[in-house]
Amino acid sequence: MSKVQGGMKCVKYLLFVFNFIFWLCGSLVLAVGLWLMFDPKTDQLLNEEGAPETFFIAVYILIGAGGVMMLVGFFGCCGAVKESQCLLASFFACLLVIFGAEVSAGVFGFMSKDKIIEDVQQFYSESISENSENSNGTTVAEMYHNVLNCCGVSMPSRLCPDADEDTKDCLNAIMVFFNEKLYIIGYVGIGVAGVMVIGMIFSMVLCCAIRNNREVI
Repeated sequence: MSKVQGGMKCVKYLLFVFNFIFWLCGSLVLAVGLWLMFDPKTDQLLNEEGAPETFFIAVYILIGAGGVMMLVGFFGCCGAVKESQCLLASFFACLLVIFGAEVSAGVFGFMSKDKIIEDVQQFYSESISENSENSNGTTVAEMYHNVLNCCGVSMPSRLCPDADEDTKDCLNAIMVFFNEKLYIIGYVGIGVAGVMVIGMIFSMVLCCAIRNNREVI
């Protein structure tokens, strides 16, 4: 027999539905994280020796949070169905930790945006510098030119004498490319964190209702 009655029973089923949606959100966050990490363009631009790794910090946070969200969503469903105080309290604690991780990923994506872009731009600029110590400089430069359809740090450039008029300089192309990726990280992180607040409220309300019913009994 259910330990909660009336309105709290509605909360119980709402929490179950929320946890299922939460599990789906975890799958989405994990998928976005893996896509950002293994996106062919990003992989080519940042997997060369000496390339800045700052971008992947936020991506790793998203992947980790997404995997944990899927696991927590499953246990949250079990806690709601069984009306277990222990599972619900654990669910709340896990949500709180993931909430912090998601907000961190979102804030990191927004706050570090300029720094990440500057690091990548500097990496590219050093690769085409005549005084570059990077033996793969030419290879790195050509890769950026092909992936981003750009050339040099200003147009026209000596690096691409046959470039079209529409060809962008690589510093602007890098800024546009990584702006798009980092905004995805920021919006996904903060958006999912907002949804988790609802789950924490539901779990605490149901947990308190179960405890009050036990005290009455």
